[in-house]
Amino acid sequence: MAVLCRPAIAVPEHVLTLEQTLQLARDMHADHPQLGLALRLIENTGVRTRYLVQPIEDTLRHPGFEERNRIYEAEAKRRVPQVVYQALDNADLTVRDIDLIVYVSCTGFMMPSMTAWLINTLGFRPETRQLPIAQLGCAAGGAAINRAHDFCQAYPEANALIVACEFCSLCYQPTDLGVGQLLSNGLFGDAVAAAAVRGRGGSGVSLERNASHLVPDTEDWISYGVRATGFHFQLDKRVPTTMKMLAPALRTLADDHQWDVSGLDFHIVHAGGPRILDDLCHFLDVDPEMFRFSRATLTERGNIASCVVFDALERLFAEGGAEQGARGQIAGFGPGITAEMALGSWETGERPTVAGQTRRSAPRASVA
Repeated sequence: MAVLCRPAIAVPEHVLTLEQTLQLARDMHADHPQLGLALRLIENTGVRTRYLVQPIEDTLRHPGFEERNRIYEAEAKRRVPQVVYQALDNADLTVRDIDLIVYVSCTGFMMPSMTAWLINTLGFRPETRQLPIAQLGCAAGGAAINRAHDFCQAYPEANALIVACEFCSLCYQPTDLGVGQLLSNGLFGDAVAAAAVRGRGGSGVSLERNASHLVPDTEDWISYGVRATGFHFQLDKRVPTTMKMLAPALRTLADDHQWDVSGLDFHIVHAGGPRILDDLCHFLDVDPEMFRFSRATLTERGNIASCVVFDALERLFAEGGAEQGARGQIAGFGPGITAEMALGSWETGERPTVAGQTRRSAPRASVA
């Protein structure tokens, strides 16, 4: 079984608190006819702090799409290597052990992809496969895990590296004044994450099954309007209700694996907002405590798009992980409306041999 190892997470140094966000909204939109509603919605997100790649005064300026994309590329190249090296250390791997790099981001654009820069700059082998994923939004974290799992199933001795880079603040549009846009301005944050998936050995989530589900005819519920000024985030008011449609897919995946989704030992899911977690508790009959890692990510870092599942998983590791064989799910939700779902059991990386002794999992063998 392929094992999703401990992620590495980094957030920028510029902090924005809830109080600062609310005051900015009051100052900048004092005459907005729905300001009171927007302020209440922002407060109800549960987000208390966020981290930005630029100081707030620079974030609020719009220098143009070209300049913003230049900042995206420069900041990605500055911040991604540290999480890559940490993730590899967490998995006891080196750059030469990686056979596939999956790079996910929906907040900037590069071609060649960041994967090419990583291979050339950090010393990955030239034959390392590249899989950039750019248009799955917040679901891309789950999709990256699933595509890495698929790869390791096809090549059982291989290792994959996932990199997620989301600078949501670079998508701020000062002329977008709908309530949904004002809410988004108080919800999203910036982060970079990475995690390795080992085909052999390692500790973490031993991936057993994955699936995707698209809710028909919801393409325009979460989308980008691509204009001269860049990406304009568009959020339909029906989005908070999507768990009613996606929870059955989560349950079906578990049923097909002969697991009870209501009886799992851990849940790592994308927290786009508090209602998503509340509704999952209801529709999956799960105790709210099971979503404490996802809720902590939302509270302390905001919605960091595809990085959420890795930040939440890192919090499970930081708590000490789970017992050997504990069962859990990982899920990302995003445009489409799409769910990318996975099931796995906890692997400690230790195997009993004789009484009182253990041995570590076998080291990774090279791919032919």
